[in-house]
Amino acid sequence: MKEKRSVLKRMTDRVKNDYNVSISELDHQDLWQRTTIALVAVASSKDAAEREVRRAIRLLESNPEWELSNLTLDYY
Repeated sequence: MKEKRSVLKRMTDRVKNDYNVSISELDHQDLWQRTTIALVAVASSKDAAEREVRRAIRLLESNPEWELSNLTLDYY
């Protein structure tokens, strides 16, 4: 669990610092092999918010320490 926490913390901190999004772990906190995270962006236009979220997702996908298994995008 310590290894999972360190990887997750490092990546969530990096996303928070580099992009105009909020990020949080939503589920599977007690499983070392899995997590569910959410990214949220608020902007003056849908395109700007989507762009920031997609940039953050690319950063998360670039980490070789984990694998993205499912992605759901919701727009409001």
